[in-house]
Amino acid sequence: MKVKTIWLVAVLASGLLVTPMAAQDKKTAPDPAKRQVFFGEQHLHTTISLDAYIMGNHKNTPTDAFNYNKGKPVKKYLTGETLQRQTPYDWCCVTDHAEYMGIFTTLSDPNSPIKNDPVVKDLQSGDKDKIDAGFKVIANSLATNVAYEPFNNLEVRKSVWEKQKKMIDDAYEPGKFTTLIAFEWTSMPSNQNLHRNVFFRDEGPDMPFTSLDSNRPEDLWTYLDVQRNAGHDCFAIPHNGNISNGLMYAPFDSDGDALTRLYAERRARNEPLTEIIQVKSASETHPALSPNDEFADFELHYKGLIGTNPAVTSRIDYGFIRQALINGLGHEERLGVNPFKFGVVSGADSHSAISINDEFNFTGPHGVSDATPKARLSGGAVSTGAPAIDLSSAGVTGVWADENTREGIFDGLKRKETFGTSGTFIRLRFFGGWDYAKNLVEDKDFANKAYAGGVPMGSDMKARPDSAKAPTFAVWATKDPKGATLDRIQIIKGYRHLGHGLEKVYDVAWSDNRKPDPKNGKVPPVGNTVNIKEATYENTIGSTQLSAVWTDPDFDPNERAVYYVRVIEIPTPRWSTYDAKTLGVDPPEGYPATIQERAWSSAIWYTPGPTSAAQKAKMPHVHQAVEAAKAPEAKK
Repeated sequence: MKVKTIWLVAVLASGLLVTPMAAQDKKTAPDPAKRQVFFGEQHLHTTISLDAYIMGNHKNTPTDAFNYNKGKPVKKYLTGETLQRQTPYDWCCVTDHAEYMGIFTTLSDPNSPIKNDPVVKDLQSGDKDKIDAGFKVIANSLATNVAYEPFNNLEVRKSVWEKQKKMIDDAYEPGKFTTLIAFEWTSMPSNQNLHRNVFFRDEGPDMPFTSLDSNRPEDLWTYLDVQRNAGHDCFAIPHNGNISNGLMYAPFDSDGDALTRLYAERRARNEPLTEIIQVKSASETHPALSPNDEFADFELHYKGLIGTNPAVTSRIDYGFIRQALINGLGHEERLGVNPFKFGVVSGADSHSAISINDEFNFTGPHGVSDATPKARLSGGAVSTGAPAIDLSSAGVTGVWADENTREGIFDGLKRKETFGTSGTFIRLRFFGGWDYAKNLVEDKDFANKAYAGGVPMGSDMKARPDSAKAPTFAVWATKDPKGATLDRIQIIKGYRHLGHGLEKVYDVAWSDNRKPDPKNGKVPPVGNTVNIKEATYENTIGSTQLSAVWTDPDFDPNERAVYYVRVIEIPTPRWSTYDAKTLGVDPPEGYPATIQERAWSSAIWYTPGPTSAAQKAKMPHVHQAVEAAKAPEAKK
């Protein structure tokens, strides 16, 4: 009684009005079944990025990027052509590089503190050799993590950042078009890609964190933790693990030490998502890692480390997402925390301020070297080092959110209720549960029952007391309203068996009444309607919608598992085939004339219940390692 009296006096003295809990207004939590899918861009550069300016984009700003993605006509500075998006986006994030941000946009100012710098003069000379020399100075600065101090001017950087945030704020139209404060942290030690895009829920920080401050991901996470503690909710999204030289999802930290529980906790907290495709190719998987996956070889042409010419081929191991998802199960088994429990997004990484996701309207993402069909098909190298023909079209991110606002989009991304596509506008939902009805996807109340009886993509399924029962998954997909029909839906499973990470691909729904091969169980190809010479196709095969309720036939309740969905379209022309048609030439040899565009869901994870003594006896070495990893000294 005395404690309650002291508390009441303190509250009254503070001037707060206290009312009974029942009388207080409660904000009703949004109904998840009413969430909508919003398509957008989470990785885009403008003239504010140093490399974009050097590549030739001297004019197209974040405002141009937002206008283009709103569906407004925008003039592309490099070519003078007016471009307009066929299908407007619902949201867009401009992620200009934090390093030397906007430094060149200040050069027209006669009072610029760097206007007489010799590197600036080289880059503005118009002489190719001098421009290349100037670019190498900057590239070497980022590769060696040594600042070129004239370009690291704090006064200029702070001024540019404030202008950047204002353009982002001015483009924000709550309920109609959302923008988030964002930037890219561009760590690339020895040209190995460790880049992360950083996003904020509110007005963001006073200054971005750059790789010149530190090129260690662990230090970026410290910056994010500090920002979050200051009230700025935030997270980072890694991209292009495929050209990280095996560092992006490695089993060791920046010092080369084995991962610890603390590392896993910090990474999981700060990096809830990872990027699965963009113009520098896909990072889902690779035929060398998934030899039994007939669809693993998709848009993997970009293989070299950034800025290496001739290209230095990136290591495959530890550079792809599927392997990381599976390895994460093993890390969790050992550490108690999964550092790679991430959802997926897709993006552009275009430096022209234009999100070039349409194969038929591909305009080149980098600069002068890939701005025209002739330049793209010539085989010449772009500024990042690879031939332009190696580039892919941009991906698109779908996020299931309560509303199209900063809070709604940010929360949906952080919740991992997301999917990425290779550029198409496929709609995709994916749920996991234990008691889904076989006809759930046909139910008019599908979403409500799916949320009530299970979890959406990006979530965990916990073991049940009757865990011998296999989980069921409900998946539903519809075609891009203006695009190609669907070939099939697959569920990819990764799991731990006897201490090893394994994978299996299941066809769970497909079009055209095809029959799986009785010998290997694989569904035969859907066919191909593409006229390569005319760069056309017909939707006379495939389905407009596919769905399934699927139960894992190989489920073992004692094995950790991760499941995600891949939806595949029928074949359509690749962007290079459209360019070849424009030029009246044959498509380039060595590259596919057609592709099967696709969407990938964020995963759903299954974690077994407490390990029994009998299970521990089967694998004593594994469980001894687990217990050792949980010891206090292992958490430091």
